[in-house]
Amino acid sequence: MEKVKLEILGLSPSQSQTGSFALVLAEQYGSRRLPIIIGMFEAQAIAIEMEHITPNRPMTHDLFKSFSKAFDYTVEEIIISDLREGIFYAKIVCTDGIRQKTVDARPSDAVAIGLRFSVPIYTTNTILSEAGITAQEAQVADTEPQEIVSSSSRPQKPFKESLKDMTLDELNRMLEDALNKEEYERAAKIRDEISRRN
Repeated sequence: MEKVKLEILGLSPSQSQTGSFALVLAEQYGSRRLPIIIGMFEAQAIAIEMEHITPNRPMTHDLFKSFSKAFDYTVEEIIISDLREGIFYAKIVCTDGIRQKTVDARPSDAVAIGLRFSVPIYTTNTILSEAGITAQEAQVADTEPQEIVSSSSRPQKPFKESLKDMTLDELNRMLEDALNKEEYERAAKIRDEISRRN
């Protein structure tokens, strides 16, 4: 498995789902970005560690760190290892200096724990090819993307459903627009629809 190192680009609040955030990971030596939708509590756990804030009482990820250190285990790396049916999977690679163990985790929890151990985060080229987004992907026309307009005679479709009615050119223009505006959750939904057609 060829690993690609990622860096945390930032957290972006969700515009369509209250309480959700897009965790945006960037390829270290490339232009691809990997947006992953996570919950509010996981986003808070990541943000607290990124800002070097020490809570009064240990959070769950801090407890994991204390527990593993008490048993002489440390984390070596985080791997976003799989993408199945739009769901990302991650692995926490741990060691006691002799044995190496891999623990299955949600990417949000794995990243929060990885930050606490100051370890690298990786994914694979396959996942970046399938789910990564770049501004260069889009073949851009000079016109603005067409907006989805509902007629008064029929209800407007949810954003994800409306993407199915669009051409690839329209989707590519919308993807570039979302990336330019740093609307990563919206971009991820558009990217998923483009991937579904390929």
